[in-house]
Amino acid sequence: MENVKINIKFLDNNKERQAPFYATDGSAGMDLKACLDRSITLKPLERALIPTGIAISLPGPQYGAFIFARSGLASKHGITLANCVGVVDSDYTGEIKVALINLSNEPYTINNGERIAQLVIMKVAKAQFNVTDTLVETKRGSGGFGSTGAF
Repeated sequence: MENVKINIKFLDNNKERQAPFYATDGSAGMDLKACLDRSITLKPLERALIPTGIAISLPGPQYGAFIFARSGLASKHGITLANCVGVVDSDYTGEIKVALINLSNEPYTINNGERIAQLVIMKVAKAQFNVTDTLVETKRGSGGFGSTGAF
């Protein structure tokens, strides 16, 4: 796994001042924690933008930071990301916030310091589109949803 240096800024609302970290050597993501003055209760199907108290600076446009749901929070409590995956562009240096939604039938309370999402740093490529009238033929071709068969 390649190492990349990421500058982090702790915002005034962040009293803990702990950088995200990898829980194990094999972890792809680092937990993001809620940075709250008071707990927030999400009712069923309610959304909220949860601050993390951190801002980061990526080393250049070849990197992006991606926010993913925590699988345990989603599977056990129905709390997941409202936008499926959050994208932090290399030129964004404001506070990282996480858009959460409660997909369960029960209210769920988010407390300060709770692990709410995962942050993954990845290389990205810039697309350069080339307009053409034909594409390379493949076995699948234009077959869409379900075209590769059943499980």
